[in-house]
Amino acid sequence: MIGMNFVSFLILLVISIAVSAILHYVLKFYIRPGIVSFASKVIFGWIGAWLGSPVFGYWFGGLVYEKIYIIPAILGSLALSVIMVDLVLTVKSSTAEKT
Repeated sequence: MIGMNFVSFLILLVISIAVSAILHYVLKFYIRPGIVSFASKVIFGWIGAWLGSPVFGYWFGGLVYEKIYIIPAILGSLALSVIMVDLVLTVKSSTAEKT
């Protein structure tokens, strides 16, 4: 996955944008509203989509492009985006309680 081509990069980017848009604009799951929060979800979502197939496995061969399995990539993007938001909200709330 290190030496991926441009089409693979775009597929992961589209997956990341779609998952981030659903989380941010539809479900209102964000740290604060705005484009910066959405952009950070896109970046972490892309990393999650990139790690999705190696972490969750290479399954459902019907939706695959080269070594990018679409369903594990969606799950990876979703997982890392949710973990990132939850981690920041947890740290934010714990520091607010201390002050």
